[in-house]
Amino acid sequence: MNQNNADFVNRSAKYQPNCTLEMARQRANVYHTIRQFFAERDVLEVQTPLLSKAGNTDIFLQSVSSNLTVFDRPTTYYLHTSPEFAMKRLLATWQVPIYQICSVFRDNEIGTRHNIEFTMLEWYRPHFSLDALAKELNALVSVVLGYPVVFDHYRYVDAFLDYVKIHPLNASCDTLKAIANDNGIFVDMGDDHQGWLDILFSHLVEPHLGKTLPTLIFDYPVATSALAKTAKDQDGNLVAKRFELYINGLEIANAYDELADSKLLRQRFEQDNTERQQRGLPVMPIDENLLQACDALPPCSGIAVGLDRLLMIKTNANNIEQVLSFTSPNA
Repeated sequence: MNQNNADFVNRSAKYQPNCTLEMARQRANVYHTIRQFFAERDVLEVQTPLLSKAGNTDIFLQSVSSNLTVFDRPTTYYLHTSPEFAMKRLLATWQVPIYQICSVFRDNEIGTRHNIEFTMLEWYRPHFSLDALAKELNALVSVVLGYPVVFDHYRYVDAFLDYVKIHPLNASCDTLKAIANDNGIFVDMGDDHQGWLDILFSHLVEPHLGKTLPTLIFDYPVATSALAKTAKDQDGNLVAKRFELYINGLEIANAYDELADSKLLRQRFEQDNTERQQRGLPVMPIDENLLQACDALPPCSGIAVGLDRLLMIKTNANNIEQVLSFTSPNA
């Protein structure tokens, strides 16, 4: 029996993995390449806990909770949606560039591009601008994919103007709802302006991004980026200092010029929780350790890369289950 047939037999049995042995080898090679990349740049690999007493307040990310017994007392912990909070505590103390490869968890995210548990690469660069971080991301993606990559650059506003034919920062909720309905998108976001923009962006803009060249989208609305600094764009609008990388319509990476202001960050977390309460979502415990560490953070930029999706790009997979050993429904 040749290897291809063996893989087919293995995957046809319910207890066997989703991905092939060859895909597992590809993943291992990607991890090795990433570790070598950062070792050559003197970026320290770290490991932080998956569980935390604090949760992510972002209204668009739902944490997975776990009921534990700590010192004989029942306690709710949360599986992290990214290693960001704990890594920033390390960064504030050690003041050196760090990275981590780990599993992260986001409740109710299942689909051809999503899994509740997935793998993230995250790194932080003290005294790096977003431009410098984008160049390092370009170098990493080139090494992982095995050929030189050129990034296109595209403003969030311009992407909306080109594919939705409106200015996203000026359009009313009624206008956004009408466009959604005209395109067969029937949801009720009420007066949540950013919620409407997110719906339209994911349905009408994202599928076009990164088709010719990997594309960096930048100058996002402030409401999308609680942990990023802000600045005025070329038109005088207040925007988040952030970019995302798209390849073949897939969001691959998300980067911030990191906010290091504990008072402002607390305000944003509390605003999130107020909105969570209004939406009937659980109010999340705020990470007080992160807030304390924030004022000691060096000026830095940080980035998260979805490694499963990057592996999909590298191997031409069209479904995330092809690159995972076991999907959440099969775990």
